[in-house]
Amino acid sequence: MKHVVVIGSGFAGLAAAASLGRKGFRVTVLEKNAQPGGRARTWNEGGFTFDMGPSFYWMPEVFERFFASFGERASDHYDLVRLDPSYSVVFGPGEKWRLPADPIALRAFFDTKEKGAGEQLDRFLAEAKLKYDLGMGELVYRPSLSWGEYMHPGLIGGLLKTKVFRSLRKHVQAHFTDERLRLLMEFPVLFLGAAPQNTPALYSLMNYADMELGTWYPMGGMGKVVEAFVRVAEKQGASIRCSSPVKRILVENGKAVGVETIDGVLKADIVVAGADYHHVDQELLPKDARGYKEDYWSKRTMAPSGLLFYIGFDRRLPDLEHHTLFFDESLDRHSAEIYDNPAWPSKPLFYTSCASKTDPSVAPEGKENMVVLIPIAPGLDDREETRERYYHIVMERLGKHLGFDPRPHVVLKRGYSINDLKADYNAFRGNAYGMANTIMQTGPLRPSMKSRKVEGLYYTGQLTVPGPGVPPAIISGQVVADLVAKEFAHESVML
Repeated sequence: MKHVVVIGSGFAGLAAAASLGRKGFRVTVLEKNAQPGGRARTWNEGGFTFDMGPSFYWMPEVFERFFASFGERASDHYDLVRLDPSYSVVFGPGEKWRLPADPIALRAFFDTKEKGAGEQLDRFLAEAKLKYDLGMGELVYRPSLSWGEYMHPGLIGGLLKTKVFRSLRKHVQAHFTDERLRLLMEFPVLFLGAAPQNTPALYSLMNYADMELGTWYPMGGMGKVVEAFVRVAEKQGASIRCSSPVKRILVENGKAVGVETIDGVLKADIVVAGADYHHVDQELLPKDARGYKEDYWSKRTMAPSGLLFYIGFDRRLPDLEHHTLFFDESLDRHSAEIYDNPAWPSKPLFYTSCASKTDPSVAPEGKENMVVLIPIAPGLDDREETRERYYHIVMERLGKHLGFDPRPHVVLKRGYSINDLKADYNAFRGNAYGMANTIMQTGPLRPSMKSRKVEGLYYTGQLTVPGPGVPPAIISGQVVADLVAKEFAHESVML
């Protein structure tokens, strides 16, 4: 039985560990932090529970496909609730949209904002569904080691039926004239780490995921999903060791033979790195075993980092939904300050998540928990005084929306940003979402899932294929497991 060491227990690492265990490998997962989950860890304090990272549960079929491969269902592990409204968008004082979850109600809502917009939404989402079916059914479950993986008539023919390569912004503008509707249709690609004018229209598939497949919430928070993945991995025989940072990968004669941890050497036949790709490549490997030069990494377009606040209030907050997007400032200006001229945003957009609106278990009775996220450029100078300045900017704008100053009601507060992402996850330039999905960073143009220098070393997660986000991370773990099993099948691994 071949021994695989998986570095990191984020969704990609856990999915890889579970899948490799099912395929007959002996698996050890080494996690740097005290609890599994990577960026999807939770923080508990004073009766409040906060999801520290992802809070949108989109593409539920990706989760179901993962569990189904082990003869299980998501409902065996946690209760999913579809949010309605899916989320709210604040465009300015007194201008707030609540997006209905029901497709018919959503189309009627669009018609109230622009004549004929409901019919245009139908057309837009019909094409988005084709892209989603192609993207999620054909494109992402491939290791993307070469373009040849995509050269078959069904895939090429499907792509030719849709608008793929023009920008998402132009694609949206061809369907809607109301600026607020356009903004609403552009926002999901922010999760991909690129501005809408620089994102290919292929990714309108995100709109289908948003508006047709819905926004969901696992009761208890995303931490319950992490716990489920841990259980599945352990059922498949994986051993998960927390507080076990890897100091270096051992390479002999061009082959990975194990890792060195703070507890000593752990021998392995195969190493799957689910930790930050740049950190593994540049810091855990000998110089002659690195797949890329530092110059390569300096030229990558990274997805945003974030300034987050985890806040507990001593009262309930009216006129906020579970998810609320504050788009009361310019998206283009904020995007330019992330991608074009990196700087702390002059007038930031931000997002709030109040899971206690749906889930009474995450806050004491009569109180509210809130996560605030401001997307920012990676690599910025992260200082406490800067964090505090943005905290007050957000609280003042939030106060205008609520009709009262929320600051006197704060009983718990924690900031989290670039320095923490580097310290906790070795995140390259303190990124929060990995590497952006631009045209020049798609498929085989992303850092390779298979080491180009070291036999038996593989990568998974947000900096390799298919890209950023929880569903892609889960898929990445499954794909790397398939790749390892295929390449080691000749050595009589039990499949």
